[in-house]
Amino acid sequence: MARPRPDGGRVAAFRLWPPVAVGAPLLLGWLATRRWGDPVSPGRWRFPLGWALVLAFVGWNGWSLWLFHRHRTGLLPGQATSSIIEEGPYRRSRNPLYVGLLALYVGLALLMPTLWGLVLAPAAVLLVRWGAIGPEERYLHERFGAPYDAYASRVRRWL
Repeated sequence: MARPRPDGGRVAAFRLWPPVAVGAPLLLGWLATRRWGDPVSPGRWRFPLGWALVLAFVGWNGWSLWLFHRHRTGLLPGQATSSIIEEGPYRRSRNPLYVGLLALYVGLALLMPTLWGLVLAPAAVLLVRWGAIGPEERYLHERFGAPYDAYASRVRRWL
C-alpha cells in the first residue's frame, strides 16, 4: 500500500514503525523480568552470543545502509524508493535491515538478560511482518511491478 507525498510521489504506508515493532516486545519482556524475574538463569554463554549478535547487527545493517546511500534510494519512511537493490545482503534477504534489527533484539535480550524478552521475540517478528514488510512489499510491487516480482521470487523475505 502506498500513500501520496506532498510532491506527488508515493511511498510505503507503514502500519507500525519498525523500531517500535521490535522495541515494544523487548521492553515488555524486560519489564516482565524486572517485575517477576526469569524462571531460569540463561547462564554465562549468553554474553559471547549476545555480543556476537550485536556486532553482526552493526556490520550487516551498516553494509545494508551503505548500499541505500550508494544507490541513492530512500531509506526512511516517507522517502521514495528509486531502485531495487540486489547486491550484498539484498542477495540473501529482501529485508536485511529487519533481519539485523531482530538479531539486535535477541542480542540485547541475552545481554540484559531477559528470558521474557526472548519469549516475546516471535511477537517482534510478527509485528515487523505486519507493520512494515507487508506494506513495503505492496508498495514495491506497485512501484516496480514485474522487476520487483522477479526479485521477490528469487530472494527470500528473511534469509
